Amino acid sequence: MKKYVLITGASGGIGQAVAYHLAEKGYQLYLHYHKNEQSVQNLMKNLNRFGGEYIPVQADLSNPDGYKKLCSQIFSLDAIIYGSGTSHYGLLMDLKQEEAEQLLHIHVLSPLMLTKELLPKLLGKGSGNIILITSIWGQTGAACEVAYSTVKGAQISFVKSLSKELALNGIRVNAIAPGAVETRMMEGFTHEEIERITFEIPMGRLGNPEEIAKGAAFLLSDESSYMTGQVLAINGGWYT
Repeated sequence: MKKYVLITGASGGIGQAVAYHLAEKGYQLYLHYHKNEQSVQNLMKNLNRFGGEYIPVQADLSNPDGYKKLCSQIFSLDAIIYGSGTSHYGLLMDLKQEEAEQLLHIHVLSPLMLTKELLPKLLGKGSGNIILITSIWGQTGAACEVAYSTVKGAQISFVKSLSKELALNGIRVNAIAPGAVETRMMEGFTHEEIERITFEIPMGRLGNPEEIAKGAAFLLSDESSYMTGQVLAINGGWYT
């Protein structure tokens, strides 16, 4: 039986890796993007070799009504993977209200409202998975990333509470908390800063998107059938 998975932020580095890994395993995919349509079109060309159904869906999740547009494009559904996100680096006292609101909409309000709207599709099947790609900073916090740490921490609270609400319905809710991963989010750091981060990581290197994708595939699979409300930390031992 075909299984359909919605991946938000499918145009990003982690989103693309998750899409590729799941397509290889036979999943049908809704590939969400905001502005980077070309990235998703290129992704779909690469996925065609697997012979599945890959549907691009466009929506701006920083917009209060963006989730409604996305939901209107979703039909059959078995799982949701929230990979959308933007980071914010700087002192809290320099944070602008519009920056804070954008972070809240993308990382907190959109997942909350998207789940609310799409939940009946999962409940109707009596099974399903919801996975949030959160962050190491949602677990431990980071100076100069206070706002980002805050919304990522909220995602973890969302996972822990929703997992209890849906457990008897056969729907599992988990999170993945990556550490530093080689994606565009790291492009704002200097070579020296990346070297310093790498030195702090016990495994001595950054993660790669494929390692996060394997975590997502594990959480979707029956191999994790007794896991819900958990945060899978994929960080090279940076935070334990």
